[in-house]
Amino acid sequence: MTASLSAKQKTALPYLQLFAFTLAGFLVIMTETMPAGLLPQISAALGVSKALAGQLITLYALGSVLAAIPIIAATRSWNRRRLLLFAIGGLLIFNIITALSTHYGVILAVRFAAGMMAGVIWGLFPGYVMRLVKDGLQGRALAIAGVGQPIAFAVGVPLGTWLGGIFDWRGVFWVMSALTLMLFFWIRLFIPDFAGQSASQRLPLSKVAKIKGIWAILLTLLFWILAHNTLYTYIEPFLTLSNLEGRVDVVLLLFGVAALLGIWLTGLLVDNHPRQLTLVSLATFVIAALALGLFGNVKPVVFIAVALWGVTFGGAPIMLQTALADAARENTDVAQSMFVTVFNIAVGGGSLTGAILLNQFGAVSFPWAVLMLSVMAFMIVWSARRYGFRSR
Repeated sequence: MTASLSAKQKTALPYLQLFAFTLAGFLVIMTETMPAGLLPQISAALGVSKALAGQLITLYALGSVLAAIPIIAATRSWNRRRLLLFAIGGLLIFNIITALSTHYGVILAVRFAAGMMAGVIWGLFPGYVMRLVKDGLQGRALAIAGVGQPIAFAVGVPLGTWLGGIFDWRGVFWVMSALTLMLFFWIRLFIPDFAGQSASQRLPLSKVAKIKGIWAILLTLLFWILAHNTLYTYIEPFLTLSNLEGRVDVVLLLFGVAALLGIWLTGLLVDNHPRQLTLVSLATFVIAALALGLFGNVKPVVFIAVALWGVTFGGAPIMLQTALADAARENTDVAQSMFVTVFNIAVGGGSLTGAILLNQFGAVSFPWAVLMLSVMAFMIVWSARRYGFRSR
């Protein structure tokens, strides 16, 4: 009985601890996206245009991109919980300042600072979650902790709009601050601490970037997210080809549900079959893009292809973060900060690529661009069988 209990404890997932990271991912994305649903209130209150109010989102994203690598690299000697609490506390303070301030310039500055804290949280997120569980459970733990992110992407804007109707836009930031304060104490009381790296363990940033397999994973991330965001950002003009432009909400709901299914499947399979799962996901993404390219004007095909796209994309961050942690080992936090930077560059690059394609060739070109990028990602994974995407 004692041996059985010990084995059960070793294979059990620490749900209370993992759900803290689920909330952290939800709050970081919510803090970024919710101003999109509050632009009329923010622009009226601050006396600026809606376009300028939208820069609250831009500055947050910019802070995340610029801060992740240098701050994570500079604080490798810190205990991990101390750094995580520093970032969450910073996010709390900057959200409170946003709720209190009446000056547009000040709010832009603190949104940039809040984005920096988000970049630190993202850099710590995967490595911390993986340290909480035994080998063989890390992918499943990442799936549980990571589910807050797609939920926030799906409901961030409408939830912000709804809360803004109940309170006002400042009240929404107060609600976010209250949740962030709860998260701060949740982590302080229930999340174990882990030591940082000693001076002898710390590799220079340039050497971390040269670890075998790192660049294969980061390039796969770049092409995969670039492909996804090129189509996702401009899904409405693409849906005009099949006369579904009035059903964007239904299509995005289908994508979101499929993505959640993809996260669940990834959590089940990624620990034992990471390479095969990544290849199958990218191959299915290629098939979905080809179907949209050939039959993008046929409604049933569009729905099926979007569902396949969602399933394959939902687990993409988990697959790539797991591969990156496997390659980087004790340098996981620094490698994950690179992941954050490349991810956000790909998101911005996808928006820019989509805009160029739409203006030059029309929405019909989107699936073919996605097809080309996803094939490139597949070929990188296929060729990285020794380093980066190894079989287990």
